[in-house]
Amino acid sequence: MKICIIGGGLTGLVAAHELSGTHEVDLYEKRSFLGGCLASYQINNYRIEHYYHHCFSHDLHFFSLLDSLQLSGSLEWMKATTGYYVDGTIYPLNTPFQILKYPHLSVLDKAKLAWLTLSSKKMDPESLDTVTAQEFITRTLGESAYASFFEPLLNSKFGENRTNVSAAWLLSRIAIRSDRGLSGERLGYLNGGFYRLIDALDRSIRVKGGRVMQQSPVSAIRRTEGSWEVNGTRYDTVLSTIPPQELQKIGGPQSHKIPYQGAACMAIGLEREVTSGIYWLNMKDPAPYGAVVSHTNFVPHKRYGEHIVYLASYFSGVLPQDPVRQMLSDFCSRFSVRENEIHWTRMAVDPFAGPVYTTGYRSLVPDYEQHGLFMAGMFSLPNYPERSMEGAVRAAHEAAERIMKVPAHG
Repeated sequence: MKICIIGGGLTGLVAAHELSGTHEVDLYEKRSFLGGCLASYQINNYRIEHYYHHCFSHDLHFFSLLDSLQLSGSLEWMKATTGYYVDGTIYPLNTPFQILKYPHLSVLDKAKLAWLTLSSKKMDPESLDTVTAQEFITRTLGESAYASFFEPLLNSKFGENRTNVSAAWLLSRIAIRSDRGLSGERLGYLNGGFYRLIDALDRSIRVKGGRVMQQSPVSAIRRTEGSWEVNGTRYDTVLSTIPPQELQKIGGPQSHKIPYQGAACMAIGLEREVTSGIYWLNMKDPAPYGAVVSHTNFVPHKRYGEHIVYLASYFSGVLPQDPVRQMLSDFCSRFSVRENEIHWTRMAVDPFAGPVYTTGYRSLVPDYEQHGLFMAGMFSLPNYPERSMEGAVRAAHEAAERIMKVPAHG
């Protein structure tokens, strides 16, 4: 069977990896690099991701993929610390003592938050699909916990959409981040960077006879006599990993519009560490970014010879004007960073960085197959109600399984 795959992100690459060899596979990627949000920069003598990444202890499909590519021995588990930036002060929130010292929640609010964290894995997120996160938190923990702790987090991640985000997403987020010890969260990272995974998938596809075509945007697809034409080439079937509404613009089937938001993520190479040893620092104070993610407070900085920080910003619709200047200026001022302490900066922007899990999102998720065409990606069911590398791998696997059951010429 001759198969077209649209999109060279993780889902597209994993599907091509599974289908190549037994089928004739062409993968189209519009950009000059592969990996999508998992792509990496070449900086000096190392690679670093465009966007911060890590995996979780329950990502079994992801681990199986690493094993098949002989990369599982490079997976490392490290401690990831978190904190909150409030009124110009960094508050670490890892040990019980640090949490008890945090002055912006009452003792009762802290007790309720601890209960929710412990209970989250036993709750069913899908039952809360039609309930807003705001309603759920105020009903479960109270108004003060929502206003002082959760609302700033929702605002920094979703902006004007924060009041529409479902409790299903929030509960899943709490559950997925609850693999914690007494001093921090346990997260996984690939020694050498996730570039190694993308590179291994690319090589595997090519070795098995698949074609990986970068800088090759798909401009038109159409159904014709039981098959599909993509940019004028006939295929037995198509797997699209791009947002369904973007696929529809080039001839794909009509489907529900998935709400997406964009991301503008600045990576910075620094002379020194600036977030008091914290990996993930959420910003409660107003800033042009919602979190400061200090990669080298997670992965040892000696591997890079410098410190690396991400400034994470999300947007809906149009990207705010001059984000590079705004984010860098605020960061330098707020964390007392001098110009000569900055080694380099990179800015990654993706208008479709991820779905916004608004109430009722579950009903918008498209089936894998639509009239002989397949769709899988961040919008698929394995990525509901929280996207992850595990969800991307599962979506690719499930879509590939269905494609392999389809006879040639439909």
